Amino acid sequence: MAIPAYDDLYNPFLESIKDSQPHSMKEIKGYIIKSRKLSESDLEEMTPSGKVTLLANRVGWCCTYLKKAGLIASGKRGIYNITVSGLKALAEKPVQIDNEYLMQFESFQKFVHSNSNNKLESDIVPTAKLVPLPFSDTPQDAFERAYEQINNKLADDIMDEIMQQSSEFFEETVVQLLQSMGYGGSIDNSGMVVGKSGDEGIDGIVKEDKLGFNVIYIQAKRWNPDVIVGRPEVQKFVGALSGQGASKGLFITTARFSKDAKDYVSKQHTAKVILVDGEMLTKLMIDYNLGVSPIETYQLKRVDTDFFSNEDNA
Repeated sequence: MAIPAYDDLYNPFLESIKDSQPHSMKEIKGYIIKSRKLSESDLEEMTPSGKVTLLANRVGWCCTYLKKAGLIASGKRGIYNITVSGLKALAEKPVQIDNEYLMQFESFQKFVHSNSNNKLESDIVPTAKLVPLPFSDTPQDAFERAYEQINNKLADDIMDEIMQQSSEFFEETVVQLLQSMGYGGSIDNSGMVVGKSGDEGIDGIVKEDKLGFNVIYIQAKRWNPDVIVGRPEVQKFVGALSGQGASKGLFITTARFSKDAKDYVSKQHTAKVILVDGEMLTKLMIDYNLGVSPIETYQLKRVDTDFFSNEDNA
């Protein structure tokens, strides 16, 4: 039989981990292959790009959606557990778990509509079942929406990877990110991690000129993405900047900032402080190709009217 659409894999994915024990993706795929009686030729089928098997692509999106709906959880990379909500979903037989079912969960709704007030999901593989598109959508609209959703998933994957790493790794990553963005230019050893006991709240620095007249001081905190960083933490950082006689500071975290923290930074003028939360962090890493690598490039083309209107080509 053909590889099922990603949303047809919700039930078997959950069934494969219904014993509430941690399971690897290899085990989950094995269960799906056996329960759906997939053939060797099915398993060899590739996506249009030819870079990944269709099964891996579909299972990957299935996993992302179930995780966003809160039906599964992952404590370690590639290891998954079913949640209470997942067990409840399986118990509601003969209910078919599909995208409509997942829309009852607020976390899934936020993921689906994260890029606009009217974003609808779409699979990147044409044979998967899709939510009907509004009549006003053009193929380019659909393409761009799919691109945004793919990047949303990538951002989540990046965050998952960061949270598996050490605080020291995160500090190094932040310094590398600033250098990738052009801060420090071609200066040798323009950035360094200084975070250690007695660092006075400074985790890294990036020199913007060879002599170090202009220096960006960094605080990098790998905190739970659900944590809200308040004004007191930002004030401590501003105090640390003052102690260094600094004029520029970057507070970057995997968490989020409160409104009070943002307001405080916008009003204080001792030093210019920029706040970067987890959402912006992952977006910057994607934009500046840090921790990611391209798998495919698509070019949208149009007719070159100049070519066809040139009499020399007649």
